[in-house]
Amino acid sequence: MNKVEPIRDKAKIEEMKNILLKQSYRNYILFVLGINTGLRISDMLNLKVQDIRNQSHIVLKEQKTSKNKRFLINSKLRQELEAYIKAMAAEEYLFQSRIGQNKPLSRFQAYRIFSEAGRKAGLESIGCHSTRKTFGYHHYKKNKDVALLQKIFNHSSPSITLDYIGITQDIMDSSIEKFSL
Repeated sequence: MNKVEPIRDKAKIEEMKNILLKQSYRNYILFVLGINTGLRISDMLNLKVQDIRNQSHIVLKEQKTSKNKRFLINSKLRQELEAYIKAMAAEEYLFQSRIGQNKPLSRFQAYRIFSEAGRKAGLESIGCHSTRKTFGYHHYKKNKDVALLQKIFNHSSPSITLDYIGITQDIMDSSIEKFSL
């Protein structure tokens, strides 16, 4: 499996949103939730309407780590989610598969959705983790707080976090670009 990258260019993020919104509102909201929370795709796909409706935070037990996670739903994301779930029942999965009755979208299908939209936007190395990495990359660029991001991601060291979000590669690329003998 190829390593996926964050979407570094904010114009490309907007392009991805537009592409996904043309496909379906579900696909758009899945992307928007991912880039605004940094949640893993496996955790997002298991969310139900009741986990979001009238809640200030998304509270869940991470599938990968079994750790409890509490993540604020900011006001802009709240508006997007409320519009999306307005006509949905509490027990419905947020991101339903079109196959079966109230079945969550599969991780494989989510990958296909994101990678296809990425190709249309002219991006390479886009997959399910790209939303999480995009969140981390832009959170770090705005706040410059690797310790906070490390805690949000439950990583064991700052170097793992910087490598995960592509900052280490950016720094190496920049140093080589400026280097000449």
